[in-house]
Amino acid sequence: MSALPPAPAAPAPFLGTTARYGWLAVLAMCIASAITGCAGLPKDVDRPVSSALASPADTALGQLVETRRASAGGRHPSGFLLLSGPQAAYSSRLALVDAAQKTLDLQYYAIHADASTERLLLGVIAAAQRGVRVRVLLDDFHSTGRDAQVMRLAFVPNIEMRMFNPLTGARGSPLGRMLGALGDFSRVQQRMHNKLFIADNAMGVTGGRNLGDAYFGNADSGNFVDLDVLAAGPVVQDLSRSFDSYWNNERAYPVQSLVTQQELDTLRERTRTSDAARRDRIAGQGGTLAPDSQPVQDGSQTTTAQRARIWDYEPMDLAQAQFTWAPAAVLVDKPAKIPPDGTSTGALPEKAPARASPMAITSRGPRAATAGAVASAPVPARATDTASGPLPGPNPPSTASAAPGVPGAEALDAQTDTVVDGLLQLMGQARQDLLIISPYFVPGPDMKQAFAAARARGVRVRVLTNSLASNDAPIAHAGYARHRPDLLAMGVELYEMRSELTGVLRGALGSTGSTGGGGKAGASGAVGSSRAMLHSKLLILDGRLLAVGSMNLDIRSQRQNTEIALLIRSGDLSRRATAQIEAALREVAWHVQLNDDRLVWRAPEGSGLADATSEPDASAPLRLMLQLLGPLAPDHLL
Repeated sequence: MSALPPAPAAPAPFLGTTARYGWLAVLAMCIASAITGCAGLPKDVDRPVSSALASPADTALGQLVETRRASAGGRHPSGFLLLSGPQAAYSSRLALVDAAQKTLDLQYYAIHADASTERLLLGVIAAAQRGVRVRVLLDDFHSTGRDAQVMRLAFVPNIEMRMFNPLTGARGSPLGRMLGALGDFSRVQQRMHNKLFIADNAMGVTGGRNLGDAYFGNADSGNFVDLDVLAAGPVVQDLSRSFDSYWNNERAYPVQSLVTQQELDTLRERTRTSDAARRDRIAGQGGTLAPDSQPVQDGSQTTTAQRARIWDYEPMDLAQAQFTWAPAAVLVDKPAKIPPDGTSTGALPEKAPARASPMAITSRGPRAATAGAVASAPVPARATDTASGPLPGPNPPSTASAAPGVPGAEALDAQTDTVVDGLLQLMGQARQDLLIISPYFVPGPDMKQAFAAARARGVRVRVLTNSLASNDAPIAHAGYARHRPDLLAMGVELYEMRSELTGVLRGALGSTGSTGGGGKAGASGAVGSSRAMLHSKLLILDGRLLAVGSMNLDIRSQRQNTEIALLIRSGDLSRRATAQIEAALREVAWHVQLNDDRLVWRAPEGSGLADATSEPDASAPLRLMLQLLGPLAPDHLL
């Protein structure tokens, strides 16, 4: 397999690299539906059932986990390391690829064919060549243009690749794909947004990052500020059970049933021709494509600096990683949240059709016997921790005068509607503080009700989200902007991240416990453009419970996309993460306030900037777009 071609450096303004493909695209699809047809998906597809490695303790990674736990005197069997910086996030994945002996399981919403992904996937191929069984599960929305070349993995021996919820239509471009999928509105809207990177069922990474330059500080046009967690021990088996439930689902199609290697070859040649014509056109106008660009094997462009940066990263030394050993649980949407083929009605659900299955959080960690998302969840067990206090539960006292530790409470309802619903349920147990990071923040009525109830109990609620200038999908900002006055009036504190990549953001909201990362790119890890776009998804409750995952606090994550979250009860991790996030709130975020019924953006401390009375850092055309199009965009399509 040849090196994977790089993707365009900058995401399109409305069709970003996230799930925010937007209502404008859907509107365009509907307008064109009268003149465009689409072919159906293949029938009677062979999907051999497979599952995660049954005995991870027999692998080097499994033995390393037990050794690390014993040497640290860990009271709990699962350990966690927050990966806040791009260097730690990338080097941890390199280390998992290198250390895998039996299996590698990757599940992602987007894998972009660029320099960062090229190095990772070349390592995955090398692992397959030494006998590691590789399974790659990818949502099918972004597999167009040069990103479609990622599907070449399916034709490598010892690698299986499946596309979840595939779309019909040509793969030559995102627009062509949309035009080809006009007949199935709900299929386009409902995506698999989960992210997992698991080695030998012993260690795994989950969180907000997709795979691509912009997620690892290596894009020249802008980089995402993101957060992952490296998990070790039995909780990884719960992550793997979630992976298996999606892998064996009827909406997971083997790549070979959707496209041939010859078709990918043709598409690659077409991309080469298009890139060559673009270079000639730019040269004819007296410009250049990039100051130090060089062609790679497919003829497209990547910069020497980008390639050098990513190849300078070294794998993390997992034997030196400082894990925090704590009780934890996996909260994951079932694949049936996206209805099976043949049952779609074309309308978006008022409520999710399937229920999320949390694991019980106990003092011993997740129950080994539970099947997570593919079986009924166990009856939640009572949980106490001398360092963190009892875990909040679903039926707390209803007044703020209740015991602050919520004694005797259970972990979560055995069944919640979705991952986001589960988090809203957890918010109902907060007694002091809720700290939330959600890059796309479009609160529905139940979310606003949860915030209002928390404020009524005296809970401090702080939310960090994107500003209009830092949002990679500006139209999504409209759904948030219309709710700002109500949220501020009820006492929710709102912060909007600046788009300038400052020193604090170069560490991706600080270290928050990320140690053990290798690499030569410098301590900050982020070395690309000065533009920053928030992509982390995090909730910290009362300084003792963290939720890190793929979900946003918006209606799309709640009702349409499938999501996954890792809940960790650790006062130590929560305090460290809180300290770093509070530094970011002070130094790199606008504090939005109401002043005589008018919005005011208070400038970050030490920035030298003046307060603003309109969307700060955003251009006049962008603000005008928000005013004109914002009122037309329904919340559930943002």
